[in-house]
Amino acid sequence: MSSEPPPGSGQQPPEDDDPFRKQPPPPSYGAGDPYGSSGPTGGGSPYGGGAPYGAGGGDPYGGAGDPLSGMPPLADSGRRVLARIIDMILVGVVAWLLTWGFNVNEYDIDNDDIEYGRSLGQSLIVAVLYIAYDTILISRTGQTLGKTWLKLRVANLDNGATPSVQTTLVRSLVLWIPFAFCCACVWTAIAGGWSFFDKPYKQGLHDKVAKTVVVSTG
Repeated sequence: MSSEPPPGSGQQPPEDDDPFRKQPPPPSYGAGDPYGSSGPTGGGSPYGGGAPYGAGGGDPYGGAGDPLSGMPPLADSGRRVLARIIDMILVGVVAWLLTWGFNVNEYDIDNDDIEYGRSLGQSLIVAVLYIAYDTILISRTGQTLGKTWLKLRVANLDNGATPSVQTTLVRSLVLWIPFAFCCACVWTAIAGGWSFFDKPYKQGLHDKVAKTVVVSTG
């Protein structure tokens, strides 16, 4: 009987069953400790010295070893931007339909007849939709629809696993709360565009807070 949760349960598979979680390589019997001073080639650790996973993955900001060891390559920042644009269009259409249906896309001040493009109600709908979209999809598979189509995936920096609901929620809040209530596309450009300049992990600001990275899956 399958141990995976039934579809739609909203639960993540156990960490040990996560196919993306980094696993240590099998021991090379008779060739010495693969993480010690004598590797299969006699030239030290095959990963450049030291256990690449540290103690259960290690601290992604300051721990010893390279947390990217064993992961797929980091995603190209341009593809990340394109995936984000796709997601914004998909969710934006739904948000527009809801705000139009509930008549909260604009309101008037009678005295001055000033139309406001976005009301508090619209901002709330936008925030909830974007946060729910990112949190639910990324915590289940590491991918939104845009990331799936462009073969990208969000991963924990320390162990390569699919981020938990808590981690993904923090990541989504950092990205979408300012977008919905004050800075809109300016904040999205800053937070996401940070990956073009960040070294060595190509993280956006939301990735830095959540300690995640985006990797290529193909």
